[in-house]
Amino acid sequence: MTFIKKLKEEVLESKDYKFREFIIKRKKVYLIFNEVLCSTTMINDFILDNLVSFSKKELNNIMYYLPDSNVLEINKSDVFTYLNQGFCIIITNKIYAIEVRERLDRGINSVERELSVTGPKDSFTELFNSNLGLIRRRIKSTKLFSLDLEIGRYSKTKVSVLGIKGIVKDDLVKSIYNKLKNINIDGIIDSSYIKSYLENRSLFPTVMLTERPDKASQALLEGKVIILCDLSPYAIILPSFFIDFFHTADDYYQKKSNTSFIRIIRLISFLIAIFLPGIYIAVTTRNYDLVPFPLLMILKAGRTFVPFPAYIEALFMIICFEILKESDLRMSSTTGSAVSILGGLILGDAAVSAGIVSPIMIIIIAISSIAALIFPTVELVNAIRFYKILLLFLAALFGIYGVFLGTVYLLYHLFSMKSFNFSYLAPFHPFKLKELGDSFILKDNKVMQRNSYLTDNVVRGRK
Repeated sequence: MTFIKKLKEEVLESKDYKFREFIIKRKKVYLIFNEVLCSTTMINDFILDNLVSFSKKELNNIMYYLPDSNVLEINKSDVFTYLNQGFCIIITNKIYAIEVRERLDRGINSVERELSVTGPKDSFTELFNSNLGLIRRRIKSTKLFSLDLEIGRYSKTKVSVLGIKGIVKDDLVKSIYNKLKNINIDGIIDSSYIKSYLENRSLFPTVMLTERPDKASQALLEGKVIILCDLSPYAIILPSFFIDFFHTADDYYQKKSNTSFIRIIRLISFLIAIFLPGIYIAVTTRNYDLVPFPLLMILKAGRTFVPFPAYIEALFMIICFEILKESDLRMSSTTGSAVSILGGLILGDAAVSAGIVSPIMIIIIAISSIAALIFPTVELVNAIRFYKILLLFLAALFGIYGVFLGTVYLLYHLFSMKSFNFSYLAPFHPFKLKELGDSFILKDNKVMQRNSYLTDNVVRGRK
């Protein structure tokens, strides 16, 4: 059969593609499957056992007689598309694709990064159907739609755009879907590949990744769009605003007074992480009159025998901390803890004893760096690090006026940013008083807060 020969030539030397030929009721039947993607048990027990008992009439209409949940009649051009998705192909007088996927995921595990004290513990996996199922378990409505497409010339990765009809704006869905359709790339290995096509060039993140199904479901109910990518344990939330990175899923499982307090702490941590080193450099090198004299003497006494300028000392400590953090992330859990102890205690104490850095500088950089670690989003931490170093150099050059210039630039950048044509600082810019109920102060965690600029539904929430 020339068609079978062409299929064999297509796979070249790949041994995982299996071609079997059978004679059933004096009729040739070809079975093709990929042994690493398909379950051989399902093929033997549910397909071959039924085929050998079929009559000629049944063999000519396998779709109607084979008891399988997913049997499709396909064209010749679609054979490898289905083979590489875990289907087996049966060729008689027609071509049929039967789903017999082997489970190649690690199962539904607990959350690893976005930890919470209360609330659900399940997380997304690398299996697309499981991820979609985790969301549909939470939103049991036919209004939840899923627009599927394939991205990648070679990977053919399944990607889906999710939204709730009647809540999400149609224009937002169309805009995101069209952007995904225009992605031209060889392969999509993870949702981060898609993320890079959807975010702008700013250091601050405008696209959020989450491993929590409850957080993704909550975003859908707020009028946002979710993107699921096959083989990725992270969902993409669009659009994402500056205020969103100060929120966690745990906020809605606690009392509103506790949530509001923690959110204010996160805001203070953000300000400390960016401004503390720069202000310290400014007041100890140029603007002595901004601090009381006794405190100034304590700060200067700590740097008496340090041979480097304050900004070089601070930059050295920031780089050392980043090296320690990176090594801690890349090493195994047991070795990583040893690296942290070695760097934090031994090297830090040795640097102070040798007079390379002052004890106060270690405290300043440690507080600033730890404050940034409150945020689990890597892009936000990277943005904080950039502006912290920028303010540090401006403070070294111009003192407190440099810190002021850096603050103006930071605010200008944030106010001018857009996330899918929405203001990045919404609801503060443009200011909408009614939308502030889920900002830094949580007014009511029993009401689903829907932003009017995101939704077509004018109803803000339901008890």
